[in-house]
Amino acid sequence: MASEMHPFRLHRLPHIIIMSAFLLAMAACASIGNPSGGPRDEDPPRFVKANPAPGSTNVSRQKIEIEFDELVNVKDAFTKVVVSPPSVQVPRVTSLGRKVTVQFNDTLLPNTTYSIDFANAIEDNNEGNKLQGFTYTFSTGETLDSLRISGMVLSADGLEPQQGMLVGVYSNPADSALSTLPFERVAKTDDRGRFSILGLKPGQYRIFAVNDIDNDYKRSNPEEAMAFYDFTISPDSERVMATDTVFNLLTGEVDTILNRERTRFLPNDILLRSFESDYKAQFLQKYERVDSTRLSFIFNAPSKQLPELSIVGIDGYKDWYTLERSANNDTLTYWLRPRSLIAVDSLRIAATYLRTDSAQNLTAATDTLRFFRPQVKQSKDNKKKKKGEEAETDSLPPRIPPLGYKMITSSTQEVFMPVIMEFDTPLAKLDSTAFHLETMVDSVWLPVKKDWKIEPYDTLSPRKLKVEYPWDYSTQYRLRGDSLAAEGIYGLFSDPIEHSFKTKGEEDYCAVTFKITNFTDSIPAFVELLSTSDAPIRRLPLEGKQVTFRYLPPGKYYARIFEDHNGNGLYDTGDYSLGRQPDMAYYYPKIVSVKKNWDKTEDWNVFDTAIDLMKPEAIKKNKSEADKKAKNAKRNDDNYDDGEDDEPFDPTRNPFNPNDNRNNRNRNRNY
Repeated sequence: MASEMHPFRLHRLPHIIIMSAFLLAMAACASIGNPSGGPRDEDPPRFVKANPAPGSTNVSRQKIEIEFDELVNVKDAFTKVVVSPPSVQVPRVTSLGRKVTVQFNDTLLPNTTYSIDFANAIEDNNEGNKLQGFTYTFSTGETLDSLRISGMVLSADGLEPQQGMLVGVYSNPADSALSTLPFERVAKTDDRGRFSILGLKPGQYRIFAVNDIDNDYKRSNPEEAMAFYDFTISPDSERVMATDTVFNLLTGEVDTILNRERTRFLPNDILLRSFESDYKAQFLQKYERVDSTRLSFIFNAPSKQLPELSIVGIDGYKDWYTLERSANNDTLTYWLRPRSLIAVDSLRIAATYLRTDSAQNLTAATDTLRFFRPQVKQSKDNKKKKKGEEAETDSLPPRIPPLGYKMITSSTQEVFMPVIMEFDTPLAKLDSTAFHLETMVDSVWLPVKKDWKIEPYDTLSPRKLKVEYPWDYSTQYRLRGDSLAAEGIYGLFSDPIEHSFKTKGEEDYCAVTFKITNFTDSIPAFVELLSTSDAPIRRLPLEGKQVTFRYLPPGKYYARIFEDHNGNGLYDTGDYSLGRQPDMAYYYPKIVSVKKNWDKTEDWNVFDTAIDLMKPEAIKKNKSEADKKAKNAKRNDDNYDDGEDDEPFDPTRNPFNPNDNRNNRNRNRNY
């Protein structure tokens, strides 16, 4: 047939046609863009070999060379790479080509197992893919110590994973070891707060975590956050059966289930609760004369003792100030009372207060401080006069200004709060009978029917007043004060005061009740309601098995419960010198959304969720790299499901073994 092509028909074409076709094909090939280079490399570097080999014994050389299958870099070696046991001089870690080199500057200890934990410091040169959890070990003696202790460090008050915290052990039982001796063996927590201390010998150990600011492998600075375990630990191991599931990559179905025996190192469920101590170096951070009437002192830390002040060079003054202070006595304002002192341009004050000395002890110190009165700048309107205009002589005396005030609460009043007002200066006198509280009835202001009171807000601020009354919903009120109702310390009187406000309606509020189970009755406790930024909004003691937060604006909330060992209704930090652990928090694992005029009840089984999974991811601040990537992926893909991405803290598994991937999220564990 004419349409059929003979398989060898091409050789009958003229030579020029064949050459033209060949040249056109070549030109077409030349016009193609740059080749794609294949799929993106997402695999981390793979270990090839090392000199000495991993697990070698009787090692004497101080240079370790580790080779990988591609070009590598070591990032942030000083902060990420941990060598155990620690040495006086930090080993130098470098990378060149496919090799990572560790150069020890100190002589290696005899009969000692060394472990080098690279964390995620090693990455490939091109794509930056990180090699997670790579560890190299060797021994300078005949044996390689292989026991380990694993666990997690969480902040006691916020259950935040403590990233990059130094965790170490002592076989020395002395309490002073923590502040005087470097750790015997160390590890650092990863981005999930997990740690594993390797190369341990059999024996008894005490374990600590320290935010080692000065890199001395101990807690020599009392301001460093820390955690300690109440009991000594004896590391051990056991042989257990593990189950591996092999999936078909094409179908996603289970292909094979393999049972194998492996070594499990115990304990692997140590929970360390980190805290910051109450200690803070005390010193006078700032002092100034705010204006002619006020002296301000700001201290670096809270204090139970107020400073003693005396005027230098001027005699005869007693009770010369009124004090306004913060609850912790770290911010103090001294209002000068005598007008003669207010008029002095420069005051010298001898202040005796507690100050931290070089031995970290509080000792009394006296400083003579000079306070200069700020110069008041005249306005341009007072300086300039119109040409030819003569100054007018006013025969009337200058008007004495009134005592100023401002309302702290707004014109929309919460029914559970007092009305609060603040005057410009501390009060010397208050005539409570000169104040009137009224409510509007049929467009007429009438005195309220129930008892009410106006009084100082607290003992800290002599300028604030509060008005307390059982406010009704959706009601218009008016607070009036007659002339001369309040007198300041400088003899100024208040003008007539008037503040109109309306309370919120019942429908503007909502309430949340938590019914709490599986929580100890032997320890006092309190519950905090939290905002979406993890900040406490309300706090109530736990009485019985439930707690109710009323008068809430509609919105989204979180909650946590605190063990309150001393029953003071406040979070108390730990104290290692006293052997006191911090008050421990436990989070409600879900968000609570409440609408207007709606009361909601939540059943809270406190230990139904594993402790490392209690805190909702939405308010967790220290997120792991995997969590960050999952969040970014979810933002880019509405169908992305990250519900199974996290690994829980499971005491039956080794979280550092990549072959043990069991995911027991709902295990009930009470630490």
